[in-house]
Amino acid sequence: MTASIRLARTTQGHGTPVIAIHSSGMGARQWLRLAAHLAPDHQVILPDLLGYGGNPPWGHKDPFTLRAELDALRRLLDEVDGPAHLVGHSYGGLLALLLALEMSVRSVCLYEPVAFGVLHATGDREGLAGLASLEHNPLFLDEERGGSEAWLELFINYWNGPGAWRGLPDVTRAGFLKVGRKAFLEVRGLIHHPLPVESLATLQVPTLLMRGAASPRAAQRVVACLGRLVPNARVVTLEGAGHMGPLTHME
Repeated sequence: MTASIRLARTTQGHGTPVIAIHSSGMGARQWLRLAAHLAPDHQVILPDLLGYGGNPPWGHKDPFTLRAELDALRRLLDEVDGPAHLVGHSYGGLLALLLALEMSVRSVCLYEPVAFGVLHATGDREGLAGLASLEHNPLFLDEERGGSEAWLELFINYWNGPGAWRGLPDVTRAGFLKVGRKAFLEVRGLIHHPLPVESLATLQVPTLLMRGAASPRAAQRVVACLGRLVPNARVVTLEGAGHMGPLTHME
């Protein structure tokens, strides 16, 4: 059972725990610079999600649910000394948000969580229109081609603009291809995940919601909706940043 899986992780520093959850296709290394910044005063824990980094690869035919990912992360949170600060980007942001609704945490810092369910729940027309180019593309949720190079090109270009996939270095594209199938399964699981909007009002910890001014409209609208629904939320927009702001605008 995934609840018994001990995720591979990198740990730096000592003190109040911070758990940073990476985005689809990346891995714990995404947060190494953040860990170095926080380590003097915090214990920073960077887990590799299922199928990434030091964990076994996710097989093409292996079944997957968001619950499996959340259960593995819940075990990690249970292991740390006291409530942790949660940091998450994109898919990792959604996971951090869902964990914060289930468990005791100190604070939540999310960069463009892909909580698309909030757009459906609130009927946000602008955000839903921004999703349409993905949802209406037959490749996007194609079970056979999901995770392939063609699928990754669609996925990467949506978040980073036309030509982004072909503009990546060969080694970077190869890295995405290794985890492409798992990334597809994540997207398939989250795209219509029913976010419990009414429970957002119970999130009483400090919450920082960040977005890039150059990001896709759907991602920006998710942050705007969450900013209205989470009681202690503060919304920050990074000028010049896109969806990969945690990497391009780390400072």
